[in-house]
Amino acid sequence: MTLYIDPPAWPGHGRMWSHLVSDVSYDELHVFAKRLGVPRRAFERDHYDLPSHRYADAVAAGAVEVSSREVVRLLWRSGLRRRKGALQRRSS
Repeated sequence: MTLYIDPPAWPGHGRMWSHLVSDVSYDELHVFAKRLGVPRRAFERDHYDLPSHRYADAVAAGAVEVSSREVVRLLWRSGLRRRKGALQRRSS
């Protein structure tokens, strides 16, 4: 099981955030997030948003540190990338 995390460089709600992704499956990602104690509500389309204070926890648990560009590349290559609006278009 290999999960990937980018640096906490994304601002929101008064803090900085990282993206936690899998290049294998959403199931793998959900299992890893649950082990970290990350709530399911932190899952957004194809990744988990992790606040900067949880970054070291994810790395210590085995997440591989990569750039933000690499996160997107991994998602596209695996077929797991879900763009904003894609879910709404599919369901209509």
